[in-house]
Amino acid sequence: TVQNIKQMKAQQRRLGFSYDWSREVSTCSPDYYRWTQWLFLLLCHRGLAYKKKAFVNWCPTCQTVLANEQVEGGSCWRCNAEVEQRQLDQWFLRITDYAERLLNDLSLLEDWPEKVKIMQENWIGRSEGAEVVFKVRELPELELRTFTTRPDTLYGVTFMCLALEHPLLPRLVEGTEFEQKLSRFTARVRKESNIEHSAVDAPKLGMFIGRHAINPINGQAVPIMVSNYVIMGYGTGAVMGVPAHDQRDFLFARQHNLPVKVVIQPPGENLRGDTLTGAYEGDGSMDGSGPYSGLPSEEGKMRITERLQELGAGKFDVSYHLRDWLISRQRYWGAPIPIIYCKQCGTVPVPVEQLPVLLPEEIELTGRQMPPLSHYPSFMETSCPECGGPARREADTMDTFICSSWYFLRYTSPQLEDRPFDLQEAGYWMPVDQYIGGIEHAVLHLLYARFITKVLYDAGLVKVQEPFKRLLAQGMVNKDGAKMSKSRGNVITPDQIVERYGADTGRLFILFAAPPEKDLDWNDQGVEGCYRFLRRVWRLVEPGIPREGAGKNRVNPGEAEQELTRSIHRTIKKVTLDIEERFNFNTAISAIMELVNEIYAYRQRTKIHLYLPVYREALTITVQLLAPFVPHLAEEAWRKLGHQKSVHLQPWPGYREEALQVEQVEVVVQINGKVRGHINVPAGCSEQDLIEAALKNQR
Repeated sequence: TVQNIKQMKAQQRRLGFSYDWSREVSTCSPDYYRWTQWLFLLLCHRGLAYKKKAFVNWCPTCQTVLANEQVEGGSCWRCNAEVEQRQLDQWFLRITDYAERLLNDLSLLEDWPEKVKIMQENWIGRSEGAEVVFKVRELPELELRTFTTRPDTLYGVTFMCLALEHPLLPRLVEGTEFEQKLSRFTARVRKESNIEHSAVDAPKLGMFIGRHAINPINGQAVPIMVSNYVIMGYGTGAVMGVPAHDQRDFLFARQHNLPVKVVIQPPGENLRGDTLTGAYEGDGSMDGSGPYSGLPSEEGKMRITERLQELGAGKFDVSYHLRDWLISRQRYWGAPIPIIYCKQCGTVPVPVEQLPVLLPEEIELTGRQMPPLSHYPSFMETSCPECGGPARREADTMDTFICSSWYFLRYTSPQLEDRPFDLQEAGYWMPVDQYIGGIEHAVLHLLYARFITKVLYDAGLVKVQEPFKRLLAQGMVNKDGAKMSKSRGNVITPDQIVERYGADTGRLFILFAAPPEKDLDWNDQGVEGCYRFLRRVWRLVEPGIPREGAGKNRVNPGEAEQELTRSIHRTIKKVTLDIEERFNFNTAISAIMELVNEIYAYRQRTKIHLYLPVYREALTITVQLLAPFVPHLAEEAWRKLGHQKSVHLQPWPGYREEALQVEQVEVVVQINGKVRGHINVPAGCSEQDLIEAALKNQR
């Protein structure tokens, strides 16, 4: 890692990136992850970190747990291996405590891409509805709680379905003939991931467990099932099955021969359960719902929930798709979780003064012993901070997204030794004015960073509730139709470009080839084109600017100079707006290319009889506008133009509005759709003057 950092820094320096290296931080350094561990202790102190046994997403290739956000289509986001389910003791952070604030405060992020905000809104997934309590007929002391957004469909419940991880499930089958059946069924389902079997079209495996739930609204008993399509991680892990009005329930009911009862009729129709080919999930009028029949769906939701409250069998409630953040990783690579386990004292946080808990450096990573730290007594064996007795350390490390959830704050005080960051310095620098990050982090890093910032705000450690004021989600770099990656063998390294074309050509192509928010298709011909353009610029400036009075230079400006001046100031305006407001670097560069063409055209038009003040301005402005994109060539060109101080120390050029004004404009004259001629008229002339000029045209 240290060697890779060294190499990447060298590449970045060769490319001319202007970083303040005095603020560099390395998240794998003990000087940094000491404060990541401090952050974990803060979360513990505020009741936001906890450990529990849970079924988790397990990557058999990476040999570690994955957060829900790191599972993509049932596969590991890193290696694409199929994800399995395992039950392990895991550490979680209560990000769900902040769900409402994370959702509401999206409205504060006016300068974030709308698509990123929508992705976070959908991931948080706020749903309004009702909690409904079903009692178990055979075990009346047990209650099954479920959340539904459609209490108006309660009369259509024909079964109750539980997740395999539901905490009451062992008691429901204990000592019955279904206990062993459930064990075999569970083993079968465990081979699948949550993401796969929660999909609408996934096979709906299920079994009856010999118990019944009592519908609180009508007293009817319905069978209790278990199924792979109900996930403990979402909602309560219990679903009231309404097959006529939920497609997953419908598919499950048809597969397991369960009744389908229509209780919502769409306008002008009369649906029947035995002839339905799919669930009707829209609103309508209630049907077969006792005293509520005939009510519109929305009114029915309110009335039935109110009745549940009267019965003590439910309430109005809000549910979120967002789950608590699982941060335990069975890896070496990560900040050790600062927790000690003592037989006498239980779970004990490591005292702040004993941080950092260091990763052992001499370790053999075989991939066969998980977690790897658990097999190193020198790391694991310690003493309890409270009683001094023998104890063991936590063997898991933290998700590396913890380290990246606050690094921007460390930039404000990178050398500070007694605190992670200084409140005053953070107050000066935060929030981050402009943040650049890939859209793939919309529900990962960006969400986690927002959560941690809000925790720190609540603790009085920062003055902002949102870390990033403005966000640019850049696209990916593709080559040969696929994302550049080592595994695909289609990577172009910066060193290759620098060696062949120079750093500036590489910089220019990357910025010119596509808008920053779009994917960039690497094209060797495009690189060649940028290289030729820079050589063209160099041919303009290499001779320098002729001296006053030398040769046959023009003394007074004419029409050619007026046109070139307009081009100069039009380009300044466009490049300035494209950089400062739009981040459209590609169109800014295109405008500079057009200006270079105008300069060459001016030279051709005047037969090198130049009016030096305008020509000098054209070359000077061209180099200044190019400087952010191609700093090395711009610096050399600046010296060729006779300047001593660096171009990068010059003020940014301003444009003059009056220089943009056109005295004459060309107007096309058409009669019955046919072009009859072209006329030149003063800019801003009246319609009457325009008509008179057209009539005077001989054609």
